[in-house]
Amino acid sequence: MKAIELNHPLIEHKLGIMRDKKTGTKEFRELAGEIAMFLCYEAMKDAKADEVEIETPIEKTTVQRLNEDNYAFIPILRAGMGMSDGIINIIPNAKIGVIGLYRNEETLEPVRYYYKVPKDIKNREVILLDPMLATGGSAVDAIKMIKEDGVKKIKFLCLVAAPEGIKKLEETYPDVQIYCAKIDKHLNDIGYIVPGLGDAGDRIFGIK
Repeated sequence: MKAIELNHPLIEHKLGIMRDKKTGTKEFRELAGEIAMFLCYEAMKDAKADEVEIETPIEKTTVQRLNEDNYAFIPILRAGMGMSDGIINIIPNAKIGVIGLYRNEETLEPVRYYYKVPKDIKNREVILLDPMLATGGSAVDAIKMIKEDGVKKIKFLCLVAAPEGIKKLEETYPDVQIYCAKIDKHLNDIGYIVPGLGDAGDRIFGIK
């Protein structure tokens, strides 16, 4: 499945502010959550809703209701947490898991240190959250862990993706659909996305 890039003037505008190195922590964090809402909206276009009968002030009618127990949203620590607020804003009862990974700065390989997901994870569609898809190492490792728990349907949401990361993820797990706000140029020699956002985790949490 080919990566889906959201081409929209509002997203370009918000990403443009995030890219600016002068943008502060508060604004950067808020924008990450806002773009995550757009990504979630696109990723859940195929969501199946249940028909529920309610009574409006005028009459009884049938409406569509999302069964939130069918989904789990899992941010990859630490930067992925910056996207979770946006998800909760539109799905208040969302079940949130956590996967802790960090990148070894010498090997660029992911190192896992925490894993906590809903007990019935295998019965849910999982939507992974990580602002950056750079080398693809963290994404591949997180997906491997989730698949080992029996999950069948996984989607990956990111703000910015490098072609190298997309290629690695598509080759390793072709059944995982990628949604990104923007596909950037390439990785530099230390594995950062160009032009990118810098270190998204540092900028979201104000640690530089």
